[in-house]
Amino acid sequence: MTTPTWSRLPWRSLGGVVVLVAVVRQTGSGPFVAGVRALDATTLAWGAVLALVITVAGAWRWHLVARGLGVGIGVPAAVASCYRAQFLNTVLPGGILGDVHRGVLHGRAVGATGPALRAVAWERTAGQVVQLVLAVVVLLVLPSPLQGVVPVVAVPAFALLLAVALVARRPRDPRPSRTGRLLAAVHDDVRCGLLVRRAWPGVVVASCVATAGHVATFVVAARAVGVTLPPAELLPLAVLVLVAAGLPLNLAGWGPREGMAAWSFAAAGAGAAQGVATAVAYGALVLVANLPGLVVLLATRELAAGPSRPVPVVSRG
Repeated sequence: MTTPTWSRLPWRSLGGVVVLVAVVRQTGSGPFVAGVRALDATTLAWGAVLALVITVAGAWRWHLVARGLGVGIGVPAAVASCYRAQFLNTVLPGGILGDVHRGVLHGRAVGATGPALRAVAWERTAGQVVQLVLAVVVLLVLPSPLQGVVPVVAVPAFALLLAVALVARRPRDPRPSRTGRLLAAVHDDVRCGLLVRRAWPGVVVASCVATAGHVATFVVAARAVGVTLPPAELLPLAVLVLVAAGLPLNLAGWGPREGMAAWSFAAAGAGAAQGVATAVAYGALVLVANLPGLVVLLATRELAAGPSRPVPVVSRG
């Protein structure tokens, strides 16, 4: 896999570049340096432990959804693939190319690339939905810069989720039109992969565990850079930054995360510089914690290349 040049970067990644430039202009490079320097052996160890919990939770969620869509994958294999995907997400533009990669590889392995890619898309979507629901709850309960705005957004969002769930539970209505076939495919995927009784409780639990792991990692990064906010004030800032980090408008994870951290920490009175330093420490911590994915990636390449053939020795004379 070649390193993308600027001319090959997805256009949406330019948004992350613009945000980074704006953050650097506002805070300077000091917070970026401070965020990296704050990471010591203890902090990195905590990051590795939390990354393992997050990865296993995500792999289990993928296992449940893929099984429902008929492209099952074992949990150990899913853990290895998720580590590889997470590593690629942290070093490639967009933040989702690693997940596309694991979907394609799994699809080739089972001979069904389409359903395999949809399984990855639905499990990622389920994780994001649960994360958003938890974020809304936290922002409603605890004081935050957006506490007054959250109810305005939460009501229509929950209404939309309820409508989707009700539509997915209705009997399938196959129609010959292209739109009808698309809706029928979405209906079947959601019904079989997410809302089936043997899947949805595990999907919700796995998503909650993964979200808690990300929040805990952010808190570890914040304490490492010297943020002293009490948990009740730090938790809403963490969920705001993590929601922004999930937007596919980043450059290898950078951009919206640092922008939201600068704004939210400043609005909370903690200072934009501390927010940026925390976001940088979080990003570096996640990158180091996902280095096992590089090992999986190299092993995958070696397996794909196959054993080398011995060169025959030609006798002369």
